[in-house]
Amino acid sequence: MALPTISAGRNVSTAPVKPKPGLLRSSSKVGVMTMASRVLGLLRDVVFAHTIGAGGGADVFIVAFKIPNFMRRLFAEGAFAQAFVPVLSEYRQKGPHAAVQALVDRVAGALGLVLLVVTALAVAGAPLVATVFAPGFRVDSPEKFALATDMIRITFPYLMLISLSGFVGAILNSYDRFAIPAFTPVLLNITLIAAALIISPMFEAPAMGLAWGVLAAGVLQFLFQLPFLKPLNITPVPKLDWQDPGVKRILALMVPALFGVSVSQINLMLDTIIASLLPDGSPSWLYYSERLADLPLGVFAVAIATVILPNLSRQYSASNPEAFSRTLDWAIRIVVLIAAPAVVALVIMAEPILTTLFQYGEMTPRDTLMASMSLRAYALGLMAFMLIKVLAPGFYARQDMKTPVRIGVVAMAANMLLNLVFVLPLHSYYQLGFVGLALATSLAAYINVALLYHGLQKRGVYIRAPGWSPFLVRVLTANIAMAALLLWGLSVWPQWGDWSALARVWRLAALCLAGAAVYGFTLLATGLRPRDFRQASF
Repeated sequence: MALPTISAGRNVSTAPVKPKPGLLRSSSKVGVMTMASRVLGLLRDVVFAHTIGAGGGADVFIVAFKIPNFMRRLFAEGAFAQAFVPVLSEYRQKGPHAAVQALVDRVAGALGLVLLVVTALAVAGAPLVATVFAPGFRVDSPEKFALATDMIRITFPYLMLISLSGFVGAILNSYDRFAIPAFTPVLLNITLIAAALIISPMFEAPAMGLAWGVLAAGVLQFLFQLPFLKPLNITPVPKLDWQDPGVKRILALMVPALFGVSVSQINLMLDTIIASLLPDGSPSWLYYSERLADLPLGVFAVAIATVILPNLSRQYSASNPEAFSRTLDWAIRIVVLIAAPAVVALVIMAEPILTTLFQYGEMTPRDTLMASMSLRAYALGLMAFMLIKVLAPGFYARQDMKTPVRIGVVAMAANMLLNLVFVLPLHSYYQLGFVGLALATSLAAYINVALLYHGLQKRGVYIRAPGWSPFLVRVLTANIAMAALLLWGLSVWPQWGDWSALARVWRLAALCLAGAAVYGFTLLATGLRPRDFRQASF
């Protein structure tokens, strides 16, 4: 079915038309919803630390959950979303509603079939999947390997359910309905918290209860979003048609994007694989530190990327390169404004944060110390992780998948080489172990960013807007002021592990609020104003 052209009097879409909100407003809406999810995610991890701790069954569950979660990020939120949204936006821009509905139906059929086959193969071949993603378990711990195999059979169907949920969410995002897809992950966290507190105690291996919680969450997340398609007059009815032009274009864009869009996720998965070969507890330490580093990434960078991709796609379809460049410039500035203080705060406050959130029950002070080292290493790469999220859409919105793939190959090779340098050196004195895995991932992310940025500028897609130099000076000054305050606070309150949970929480909240206030006031004092970022939809 060819993409129809718009003729006079033809209705492009029967969905209600709403005024498009500004990018900052849309990003804020997504950010608020995502913040709710991430806060619940932290609460979930606090419950995990209390109930399953680090090492043993915790290592197994983390690996078993990361496998479908990694595949979900790779397919649903990664390559599929980046390929599907630009094509769907083009259909909306240039064709009637009937063409949009036909595309959605055929994509639903193709995606559903692929997910069903992949899930069935993974469940049937769970021992092989466990061997590939956690070879250390098979070699060093047969009990862990057997438990991992059982958990994978339970958790892997989550990939199919959450990918279908991501498909529905991509449709909603394309119509600027950002809030519901952003809220949906809350259901995962609520379900896993309930599973940890209610279901896990029923099992000899408590982590097995969490595996069943993952499966239940996938069902809830998919069913929750479906009713919100009705106001758009879109109801996916799966139809299998591999020859459909829209499906073929999405597949053509998706195949190379499978690698290019998710390099950071692949790197993190490689960390998990290698960590399974390291001392007991390494996967858990990396998990807890990665979760904290992922908080600003998920709340802000993903929110911004979610909002700008449909806008960039429409601007590219409308042949508006000036607006395209301004949108990218706006997104990069927002990321720098948010990521810089997040990096500083996580590096300085790593141990107090981990102690306050996780050092209870089965989580020991040694676990906190180990996780704080990898958290600092991940935090150093946070700026790069966030910039990747907003630079990559500059290519995907233009349906250019080849360039990010080439860049992804370089970044992946760099990460693997750095893993060898930091984790498996010739002399044990230089061995960084699991911390080296986090540091290698961070450095590889900066290589990725540098190449993406260079590619956008070389093609003339992104041209820096005026005012960057004073902006960076203001951000740097504000971060120095905030760092001085945090360091002073830690000198006044040095012994976090000796206090009760309540004492830890109020001290951490006080330092975070004071740091944020100093950062904000310093920005205002140096001349930055909120109106500088209140851009209308370009």
